[in-house]
Amino acid sequence: MKTQWKAWLYLLPAVAFLGVFMVYPLVDVLVYSFEEGYNFASQSYSGVGLFNYSYVLHDPYFLQAVKNTFLIVIITVPLSTGLALLISLGLSSIRKLRDLFQTVFFLPYVTNTLAVGLVFMILFKKTAYTDGMVNLLIQFFGGTGVDFIEGPYWAKMFVMCFYTIWVVMPFKILILTSALASVNQVYYNAARIDGTPRWRMFTRITLPMISPMIFYLVITGFIGAFKAYSDEVALFGTNLNAAGMNTIVGYVYDMLYGNSGGYPSFASAAALILFAIVFTITCINLLISRNNVQY
Repeated sequence: MKTQWKAWLYLLPAVAFLGVFMVYPLVDVLVYSFEEGYNFASQSYSGVGLFNYSYVLHDPYFLQAVKNTFLIVIITVPLSTGLALLISLGLSSIRKLRDLFQTVFFLPYVTNTLAVGLVFMILFKKTAYTDGMVNLLIQFFGGTGVDFIEGPYWAKMFVMCFYTIWVVMPFKILILTSALASVNQVYYNAARIDGTPRWRMFTRITLPMISPMIFYLVITGFIGAFKAYSDEVALFGTNLNAAGMNTIVGYVYDMLYGNSGGYPSFASAAALILFAIVFTITCINLLISRNNVQY
């Protein structure tokens, strides 16, 4: 009994921290989401119900944000993970310069997100003085230039997905390269003695051995993509609704502080909807991983 009390005393600072900065805010957001007509200045509300959820789910800006967020998630998570795996396999085969290339690929990850976004905007944005480097390349090969920042929706979504993949891939390369280096070479040596083809060694040895890391990157990739906001601001500015490129997190921020600010009840409802979406997808991934991840 004395040992248990001592253990709880050691845990008390962490439990108190989590309670104040995580549990209490979650409960507060839940309460806000059901308070209808909440006035932040007077701390009063007109009633309790599901109106906030109904309003958010019928708001065109929120529906556009959901569409944008899901497109970013569906496109960027598989592509970034697949490309990172291919690059990691290539790095693993270059033993002498592997550390150098790892450093080069990791540099975008430690660079400020807004700085990278400004570089992308310069590369893709049309101005009065230049069409941008990407458009100049397109025109050089006989194509027609497109304004990727203020032009059609598909062009803006292309830049958004390209930018997201560029930003998240260094971390995935680092994780997968480390995972590949940790695979016991005895398995490969035994497979070579048996004359096993390289593709079969990859599917039967490499993938199963690094599957926990791949699963980790997929889960964190989904969660990170659903929380996307700063990337969009870096490319399209703060008025994401006007650009048609807002995300769910951006919608929550706008309801609190943006042009539509002053509606914490709507923001709370949108935040809990986002939580429900992320929680559901995470549970689905966990169920799928039971049969596909080798621990």
